Amino acid sequence: MNGNGLLRSGPQETMRERMKLVLGELADSDERLFLLFSDISCDDSFEALLRRHPERMINAGIMEQTVLSAAAGVATEGFIPVVHSIAPFIVERPFEQIKDDFVYQRLGLNVISIGASYDYASDGYTHQAPGDVAILKALPGMEVVVPGTPAEFEALFRAAYDDGAPSYYRLSSHRNREDRSVEFGCLDLVRLDRSGPVVVAVGPMLDPVLEATADLAVTVLYCTTVAPFDCQTLRAIAGEAPSVILVEPYYAGALVPDIVAALSPRPVRVEAIGVPHEVITRYGSPEDHDRAYGLTADGIRARITSATRSPALLSMVRRMLARASSGSRVSPIRTSRARLSRSA
Repeated sequence: MNGNGLLRSGPQETMRERMKLVLGELADSDERLFLLFSDISCDDSFEALLRRHPERMINAGIMEQTVLSAAAGVATEGFIPVVHSIAPFIVERPFEQIKDDFVYQRLGLNVISIGASYDYASDGYTHQAPGDVAILKALPGMEVVVPGTPAEFEALFRAAYDDGAPSYYRLSSHRNREDRSVEFGCLDLVRLDRSGPVVVAVGPMLDPVLEATADLAVTVLYCTTVAPFDCQTLRAIAGEAPSVILVEPYYAGALVPDIVAALSPRPVRVEAIGVPHEVITRYGSPEDHDRAYGLTADGIRARITSATRSPALLSMVRRMLARASSGSRVSPIRTSRARLSRSA
């Protein structure tokens, strides 16, 4: 923590390392915290915690559905459960338990995953979860947090772990270089330029977005709480004829419905950049996947400049501005990327 009270990440620190420190401190200070692991991250630090709090820590092994149902049981006894594993194992495998045991029963839960979309790229599709955010956002009342640094995870987790809602914290080996003073449920204004589109960067995508747009006329909003989404800030920043470019580290487009709803009834054009909605069949490093999917600074810049320079888009924006200035109510204009590319 610096002199201003802002939590700081170590230069080489990972989100997973900060998670262990935070859970250890909270387990010592909050007797309601109950940790349930699935053979992941169970190293010496976990063993030390287990010796201090054997009555509130369980390593249940590779049986994630049972872990979630057991977590629901301890939640009914007044504890705050925290479950942890690799994303596909703790989100996709026990999805029914999250839905029925927590969302339906209105119980609090903290799911902390590692692995993100393809951090375990060399292990193949079984260890990858680019669809985790989309399926969890479909559950009413589910909170979804995507921090960009270890310190941001700590700030967001401490703010919301005991709020009584089912919550998902998506940790990644990718991280931004600088910490920001993030708040749960709030967008963070990084750069304001009302002459261009609004770019919404989610979690660890902020660094490549800032590099990609360094000399572009864009507003940059930083999103670490995906659900509930901060509609109020986006409405205040976007203006009357908004164009929004969304950059996400998972399957592209998870936040598009939230953006459209936030700006309704204004006409809005959204360009969604993220992992393509396809089965990942190739192996390699996470960086190889970023390059293949255009999620590097160069790839993001190419998508942003293509979208903002398209003649069809410029024409559409002019029509939107004209209608907005006349005060008329119009229906949202839907312009597909395929139509834009044909008209370019």
